[in-house]
Amino acid sequence: MVLFISPSKAQLQIAEQIRAKRLAMNLTQEGLADRSGVALPTLRKFEQKGSISLASFVKLLMVVGGAEEVIEALRPPKAAFASIDDVLKEDDNIYNTRKRGRKR
Repeated sequence: MVLFISPSKAQLQIAEQIRAKRLAMNLTQEGLADRSGVALPTLRKFEQKGSISLASFVKLLMVVGGAEEVIEALRPPKAAFASIDDVLKEDDNIYNTRKRGRKR
């Protein structure tokens, strides 16, 4: 899926979602900063401008939830074949199947 928004808009939307989760947990900025280990000025800047390091972002996700979902979303899809031998075997099966009925 391709998003047609700018990176800065995406960052702001993510910051808004983290802020909403923080408020739903009834945490102040200070409380979230203490629990996550992210400096309070860093958290404030993130909520206002959407700018934060990846390490700090992951720390925030560990507290408000969503780290597992982000990690899972970035995991590459499983390959249909485990090895090149599996690909070749499947290729052989395609060409060796019967295309016509038996002759009398």
